[in-house]
Amino acid sequence: MLERSDLAENALQALHDEGYDAPFNTQSLNADTLIFTGGRQGRSLDGDWFFCVDLLDTGLRQKWFALPQAAPEDRIEPWDYDPRAGETIPVPSCWQMLKEKWYFFEGSGWYSRAVTLDAAAPGQRRFLHIGAAQYDCKVFVNGQFMGNHYGGSTPFCVELTDALEPGENWIMLCVNNSRTRDRVPMRNTDWFNYGGVYREVTLYETPATVIRDLFLRLDGDVIAADVIADGPADSARLEIPGLGIDIAIPLADGHGQARIPARPDLWSPDTPHLYDVACTVGGDRVTDRVGFRTVERRGTDILLNGKPLFLRGISVHEDDATTGKVTTEADLRRRFAHARDLGCNFLRLAHYPHHDRAARIADEMGFLLWEEIPVYWAIDFANPDTLRDATNQLRELIRRDRNRASVAIWSIGNENPDTDARLDFMRRLADTARAEDPTRLIAAACLVNHARLRIEDRLAQHIDVIGLNEYYGWYDEDFDELRVIGENSDPDRPVIVSETGADGDHEAGPDRGLFSLAYQAEVYEKQIATLRRLDYVKGMSPWILYDFRVERRQNVFQRGWNRKGLIAADKTTRKPAFDILAAYYAECAARDAP
Repeated sequence: MLERSDLAENALQALHDEGYDAPFNTQSLNADTLIFTGGRQGRSLDGDWFFCVDLLDTGLRQKWFALPQAAPEDRIEPWDYDPRAGETIPVPSCWQMLKEKWYFFEGSGWYSRAVTLDAAAPGQRRFLHIGAAQYDCKVFVNGQFMGNHYGGSTPFCVELTDALEPGENWIMLCVNNSRTRDRVPMRNTDWFNYGGVYREVTLYETPATVIRDLFLRLDGDVIAADVIADGPADSARLEIPGLGIDIAIPLADGHGQARIPARPDLWSPDTPHLYDVACTVGGDRVTDRVGFRTVERRGTDILLNGKPLFLRGISVHEDDATTGKVTTEADLRRRFAHARDLGCNFLRLAHYPHHDRAARIADEMGFLLWEEIPVYWAIDFANPDTLRDATNQLRELIRRDRNRASVAIWSIGNENPDTDARLDFMRRLADTARAEDPTRLIAAACLVNHARLRIEDRLAQHIDVIGLNEYYGWYDEDFDELRVIGENSDPDRPVIVSETGADGDHEAGPDRGLFSLAYQAEVYEKQIATLRRLDYVKGMSPWILYDFRVERRQNVFQRGWNRKGLIAADKTTRKPAFDILAAYYAECAARDAP
């Protein structure tokens, strides 16, 4: 509202206060406020929401969230926005894909909708779950600020129990996708900066005691289980009918652990066996489908269930020509079908957490995954606020997906400069990942010393798998350097070629010049011939499955797209390099067959 300012008797606070954001930037919605959602029946809040772009953050300055409900003719002062009327847009969606004038908009967008509720039962709690909102999402209910969340690709929850009333309630979200130096990622990235609430929004009702987390994993001949509950409870009950498990787990201060002797059928890409799981605490009950397997590093080998494995992969962005970052079940299944046609057993989900349904489908279909957070390029490594943001996104990703057998690798960063600040920052993230989940490998896309022509990055000693992004034949024109790097390097742990490739555009013509399909195919042939000789390379995930949208690439062939996809942006048209990689992966699969 337009309160008077302390600056002068005739000044308005809304016009002069540049600290307007501070009261609403608590970052209080984080990994610790998540609830476990598996098996819960919630109320979808997807659909049309009232919407307004807000370039100047007028909404926070004027406190639009506190505007009382009133008919326009009854208002005693003019409003710059009416949160209960006007234009609507669908949730989920990215605002760039809805109107041309919003295509490059970066700033705040306001969402609002009414929710009608019955009176809560005694002890009943209500939680709002948002699958993802890009990037800073502030939540208001009935004029009350409930908290905000940082991170454009991880889920968050906010408890609304005390703010909701019987009858009509108004939920407002202020979503800001501005790029700043202290955020993760920072201002300079190589993928499109979509904005909006682009994953599902759900309202859950729970008993007074709610299960916040359930973590299951195989440890030798036992299944280890961790339960976290919020509310009064002495024990949890864990059921895995397929293994004959039905036990009580004592809780102390809401935390319980158990180690249960078991010999489950092991999950693998060839046999993606999953078990139904249920956990009950008081009146709260959640379910999941979990596969049990082990993944470890031994020297330069990656072992799945104790057996060496070569990861035949492809990198994937969460991007669509029509819907932007919004993804669907059909879109995800098409992605995995194309990966299967390539002969993949592995996908790198770059460069941020993808929809949680991706890992569930990978569990079901038998694909291994590399999942990562967007600690990308020149993050402000010396800034504790940046570390706080990265750490929370990593914890939210791990808490969301650590029951997924398909996830083999947590990646903590991509192509960062080797500085002391970066080393300390990344080492802390590696420690966080191991504390949250000691059962998976830690990776990052590391660096090559181009003066000495060898894989050389101090971070390598703090992770399990060295990711190598190299583009010889594309950004590095002397292809012979890749052979020299391969011969000069002697890593003591496995290397995955996490990126390689070249742009190929159907409109570039039939010659073998840059951006032609023939040149892209030639790069793949040379890469495969060189990399197959390096015995410490235990996998690859070339860049990339589909062409994807990006602002920074505006030459005559790219036209706002990265054209390195093996399949064009229509997600249908395959390029010749697709068949070259598929033939190599068929050779690898035959070599590794028992």
